[in-house]
Amino acid sequence: MIDLGLSKMALIGVVALIVIGPEKLPRVARTLGTLLGKAQRYVADVKAEVNRSMDLDELKKMKETVEGAAREVENSIQTHASDFEKQWEEATTTAHTALAEPPSFPEYKPPKKKWRLKQGAVPHWYKARTGMRSRALSGAARVAKYRPRKFN
Repeated sequence: MIDLGLSKMALIGVVALIVIGPEKLPRVARTLGTLLGKAQRYVADVKAEVNRSMDLDELKKMKETVEGAAREVENSIQTHASDFEKQWEEATTTAHTALAEPPSFPEYKPPKKKWRLKQGAVPHWYKARTGMRSRALSGAARVAKYRPRKFN
């Protein structure tokens, strides 16, 4: 790039002041600044576009490698599936020849107990005599029952 030091910038400013004049110099400097800003933004946009295209190329290469690996896995699965199908055919043909008659299952017998009748229940009179709980209490009822009473 152009090597612009402080002394060269001062020389360019003095020449511009003489050539352009002090009335038009601020407007020209403002216009020159906006043009320089636009040029910098354009260069930054071009750099970003180049970086995006490079990233896109890398992503395309990565996609191709992943697709190749997926094809290899699919082919290996298909070969294993065909081997499994061959083995299954062999096993089923030998099983059909070994089993000429279908297997017999035992006949269904309904259960002997009365499933609606609860057999293990403890009678209420026994619970009352031994002090067992005969009814379920809610949490609030249990707190009210066992809360210590205040004496006035």
